Amino acid sequence: MAQGWGNQAYSAPTVGQAEYDAGLRQYMLSIYNYMAAGLAVTGLVAFFVASSPAAMQAIFGTPLQWVVMLAPLGFVFYFSARLHAMSASSARTVFFLFAVTMGLSMASIFMVFTGSSIARVFFITAGTFAGVSLYGYTTKTDLSKFGSFLIMGLWGIILASLVNIFIGSSALQFAISVVGVLVFTGLTAWDTQRLKELYAESYDREGLSKLVTMGALMLYLDFINLFQLLLNLTGERE
Repeated sequence: MAQGWGNQAYSAPTVGQAEYDAGLRQYMLSIYNYMAAGLAVTGLVAFFVASSPAAMQAIFGTPLQWVVMLAPLGFVFYFSARLHAMSASSARTVFFLFAVTMGLSMASIFMVFTGSSIARVFFITAGTFAGVSLYGYTTKTDLSKFGSFLIMGLWGIILASLVNIFIGSSALQFAISVVGVLVFTGLTAWDTQRLKELYAESYDREGLSKLVTMGALMLYLDFINLFQLLLNLTGERE
């Protein structure tokens, strides 16, 4: 999901350290700002759709629910494949369209979980994400050595989730949620470190702007998946 960039480390450009550090902070802040904006769009869309019985019936009471559920995955594949051919403004547009589509899909959680537990898990997720991402940004440990393990875990979660759509095992869902929380916690730290390293490569303004949008998507996906998995584990059901 939140993959697509290599793990190679880059050396910092030959600029003054203070200038480099200021640029890096601005770059990472831009990523977090876009990610937060995407989450806000998703949350607002999910809330307003869930507040409309007619909209919920039109989406989740018809086969349209499968389109809404699968569309975000299509956006991710399209975005990853076409990023380098897009302009920076087009990349931002696709990112926010993806956030809207994800909001439509996530409206379904309001049919399953109480509003108070959704809010509680969101703040737990935000705190966890912030701490782990800060670790990924500041640690001197090379997290790329965990990359293969995390990617294997990610694909295992995807395959197990697809299987569980058909068998509906609560035990398997619990196992997926537990393993998923560990995997996406690790991915958050790893992706943060990779984005920091990628800044050190020489980018023009357009390329760096697109990388900001791609970075926002990567961290957005880490956050959303961590939130959904924690909600499955700890959320109070209606």
